[in-house]
Amino acid sequence: MKRRDVLRTGAAAALSTVLLGACVAERPTQSRSIDPGSAVIGISMPTKALERWNRDGAHLVEALQALGYETTLQYADNKTDQQISQIQNMVTSAVDILVIAPIDGTVLAPVVQSAKERGIPVIAYDRLIEGAEGVDYYVSFDNFRVGELQGQFLVEQLGLESEAGPFAIELFGGSPDDPNAAGFFGGAWSVLSPYFEDGTLVSPSGKVPADASGWQQIGILGWESAKAQSEMQTRLNSFYSDGTTLNAVLSPNDSLALGIEQALDARGFEPGKNWPLVTGQDADKANVINMLAEKQSMTVWKDTRDLGDRAATMVDQIAKGQDVEITEGAEFDNGVTAVPTFMLDPLVVTADAVPELLVDSGFYTAADLGL
Repeated sequence: MKRRDVLRTGAAAALSTVLLGACVAERPTQSRSIDPGSAVIGISMPTKALERWNRDGAHLVEALQALGYETTLQYADNKTDQQISQIQNMVTSAVDILVIAPIDGTVLAPVVQSAKERGIPVIAYDRLIEGAEGVDYYVSFDNFRVGELQGQFLVEQLGLESEAGPFAIELFGGSPDDPNAAGFFGGAWSVLSPYFEDGTLVSPSGKVPADASGWQQIGILGWESAKAQSEMQTRLNSFYSDGTTLNAVLSPNDSLALGIEQALDARGFEPGKNWPLVTGQDADKANVINMLAEKQSMTVWKDTRDLGDRAATMVDQIAKGQDVEITEGAEFDNGVTAVPTFMLDPLVVTADAVPELLVDSGFYTAADLGL
């Protein structure tokens, strides 16, 4: 039996290890008065092209309007220039609070500084905004934990602690401009890397970073399904055309998993026969349907309703001048300041748990999934 106590790197632990008790932020939340009865909340989302951002935007608007706030929601079509322009317009029009899910968290510092100068509080939503003093709060899921859950699932399903292998696996990284993608891969790598080191896991394509910091080498820009499909097709044609068995694919989210699964299908892989394990994240409808068809093994579910509800609560607390609840010990260094953070927990969903977790909770109806 192989037993390993997998240790996170110091850097990853500093980013992701949190105590889940609640506390309140100590610093002031705004430099100007906000009237909750007339406040306008500006919401900036990355794109409507991915199902999850449509869900996030719609639910956040619903949650804020239920609290009595007026909202203005903008989608930026995955174009950073467009997002910057949209946020600047909201700043100019004097929204009272901004909730921003950045496309690229490294380029928004100037426009966030503009908001700060006008006394507009900023909440970074799901993705951290880097290099900006004006980020007041951050709300997200534990992204390192997402990767850990994906890695642990593969360890358990492949039996890596007891089986000699070798098992063939292909690794994919998220979008290089998404700050969360490093956490996803870092978490998975913390679990899987020992098995690469002892030869239990191998990657016929050779696309394995030397360490977690090299994840961008296998990243798929924009989280695009089509790009993941093309990359997977190339690997299958180049390294598996001789009948080499593919045991697993590490996909950090459902959008990439969908493209990977399309490539597998086109190559003639069959569920229940030679279909590999495929991981995912977000519980997108098409991927849940693929899970039920045995084309995807799991997804890490981040219930975006909880994320939206928490963001709305933080907005409400800011607007009313109340202490803002954050997760004890969870501050993320964005390069210039430690941003108080509320951290939510992700959850693994497999096909047999879909009715209970996704249908009974109202995330989908049975009809949505063909159940």
